[in-house]
Amino acid sequence: MHTISQVLGDDHQRCDSLFAEAETAVAQGDWLTGESAFNAFHDALEHHFRMEEEVMFPEYEARTGQTMGPTRVMRMEHGQMRQLKEDMATAITARDRDRYLGLSETLLIVMQQHNAKEEQMLYPMADRALQDSMEQVLSQMDAV
Repeated sequence: MHTISQVLGDDHQRCDSLFAEAETAVAQGDWLTGESAFNAFHDALEHHFRMEEEVMFPEYEARTGQTMGPTRVMRMEHGQMRQLKEDMATAITARDRDRYLGLSETLLIVMQQHNAKEEQMLYPMADRALQDSMEQVLSQMDAV
């Protein structure tokens, strides 16, 4: 049986790979590849956030009664990352390499810290809290 830690941890790696592909292409001045890879990264990260915000966080909060704890912090960090993604999209459209790479560096740091908190603390807590409804929760996340 899969767990939230496995599914969302693997999805972090998929998003990281798309992020790196976009950054490499933009750094090399390959705007067509960079834009395509960035759009794939943008969509993948948004899908990841939606799986958490629409399914996993509400299920975890309902089960534990914790609405002001780690899920609240993760939602705030999602907002910060969404703003960085939008600024990066603007830099892609403007073909502003330096702006894109500067924002990319900031987003990378934020994502690394955020993902570490989720993978080391929140996902294991969710695995335990949602153990008896894991298949249902994963199915709902898959449907997002």
